[in-house]
Amino acid sequence: MKAEKMEEEDIQKHKKHYSNEKLWDKVQKYSKKAGSTAIYAVLILYYTLQKPEIPFKVKATIAGALGYFILPIDLIPDVAMGAGFLDDLGVITAALLQVALFIDKDIKKQAKDKLVDWFGENVDTSEIDDKLNVSQNETV
Repeated sequence: MKAEKMEEEDIQKHKKHYSNEKLWDKVQKYSKKAGSTAIYAVLILYYTLQKPEIPFKVKATIAGALGYFILPIDLIPDVAMGAGFLDDLGVITAALLQVALFIDKDIKKQAKDKLVDWFGENVDTSEIDDKLNVSQNETV
């Protein structure tokens, strides 16, 4: 998938589209359609972005990925049934893997807690957690 192989500069060019307000508007509007996996990944990036000790370059990568998620014009339009969020998830996943070293248990807990509030107790976060664990183990 092309989105998973996006270079950092490709992600960063979308950071101008990021704002907290736009992010929450998009999440609120499309959370059920995007699904819990995509929203969990978005929440992890959002909570990582909020940490003051995160380096600027990492924050720029996160803002770029979240900006792409917010952007109404995608490679695959978000209104496309079944496939509309595949490109968004690819970009978000690529950013997650790039910033995995900065994602800790507290960030994952915050994201899971919010996810449970929105989707209920039976949300499955294993797909994203597994990718993060592999990425974090590879860099250690």
